[in-house]
Amino acid sequence: QVQLVESGGGLVQAGGSLRLSCAASGLTFSSNAMAWFRQAPGKEREFVASISWDPRRTYYADSVKGRFTISRDNAKNTVYLQMNSLKPEDTAVYACAAQAYGTGSRYPNEYYYWGQGTQVTVSS
Repeated sequence: QVQLVESGGGLVQAGGSLRLSCAASGLTFSSNAMAWFRQAPGKEREFVASISWDPRRTYYADSVKGRFTISRDNAKNTVYLQMNSLKPEDTAVYACAAQAYGTGSRYPNEYYYWGQGTQVTVSS
């Protein structure tokens, strides 16, 4: 059974940093593209970043380029999202997702498995 569990969310002031983690089990992690999505109040789920099974392939939403970094550690079956220079508009529930044998996508319906999400709140 596949399980994705996010951690690392919390409350941070604008300009601060957080590092999110997503621990995966029950899947061949190294063969999966992984991604982070977020959903803020009153908004649709939004793509944040993805990383392919080939970790050289990473993609970012324009809104987070230069501030967020996605990475993966296959030995730990974990994907990370390092978030720097956080802004109040980054406030959302952040969820990780897995795409079997994929290279990453900005479309939620192309991902097979999802975590429950972790809350990130950025105060001004």
